[in-house]
Amino acid sequence: MTKQEWINKGFIDEPVAEGTDLKAEIRRLCKEKDAIVLAHYYTRGEIQEVADFIGDSLALARKAAETEAKIIVMCGVHFMAETCKILSPEKLVLAPDLNAGCSLADSCRADDLRKFKEEHPGFKVVSYVNTTAAVKALTDVVVTSGNAKKIVDTFPKDEKIIFGPDYNLGSYINSVTGRDMLLWNGGCHVHERFSVAEIAKLKQEHPEALVLAHPECKGPVLAAADVVGSTAVLLNYAVANPSKEYIVATEAGILHEMQRSCPDTKFYPVPPEISEGGVGCSCNECDYMKMNTLLKIYNALKYEWPSVEVDEDVAREAVKPIERMLDLSK
Repeated sequence: MTKQEWINKGFIDEPVAEGTDLKAEIRRLCKEKDAIVLAHYYTRGEIQEVADFIGDSLALARKAAETEAKIIVMCGVHFMAETCKILSPEKLVLAPDLNAGCSLADSCRADDLRKFKEEHPGFKVVSYVNTTAAVKALTDVVVTSGNAKKIVDTFPKDEKIIFGPDYNLGSYINSVTGRDMLLWNGGCHVHERFSVAEIAKLKQEHPEALVLAHPECKGPVLAAADVVGSTAVLLNYAVANPSKEYIVATEAGILHEMQRSCPDTKFYPVPPEISEGGVGCSCNECDYMKMNTLLKIYNALKYEWPSVEVDEDVAREAVKPIERMLDLSK
């Protein structure tokens, strides 16, 4: 396949010799090229196993800013690779598959947010990290699901705030802060699928199990949860209480680290709700996160492509709300 065909495809799928140990080859290339592999909790288990560091959005953003490696391989989705590049413009940032986007980030385009800001003068913009660099450039401060409440609480009580793009997270933050932020109507295609009905079914089968839910889930699901929090919060809770059983309402990739950290604990993933006509996805996984594979990581390191670039003017503005988030999260 030619380089142009690779560019058009968004990733390199050149095969390797039969029997090749991709994990060993990835680690060899990392050592040879002074590279580091970062992986989100929602990626495939084998990718988490080969990564130098796994975490949620905030942890990965911090690691991107701290690492001294020359090459960063961001195994997650495109906006995460952009964040790495914004924080480390001098480094080569690789994304194993450029097609690994994010339904939540796609729900808020920069042009639409710019227009919305013009229609609401005097409002501060708080953007979830699941946004493009162009949207971050229009933002006053970025937040993650783990630090959103803490950062929103730093604003005066009478501050007029636009929160986006996740409506469910914004609604949850409104409920726990007593705010009335103006919410963008966006959502995650995975977390939108979870329902109270499916949780109730699992509770009937496992009455002693506690319900863990990510704040990107709908309000009724969060109301049915015993613990609401980011992937890191949910993981840490399970690690601190390994003797309990858990019903987990978030992307199923987190179960790999949960089970690794708590091998004797029972975890029950909440299946997505299927529509009345029987139409719907039967999985609770992010299709975009699963686009990352060992072969793509290996080829990205081998050819040092595909790389992620951010326009200098956009990056100059986008880094400000990210740095503010990192400062306020200390």
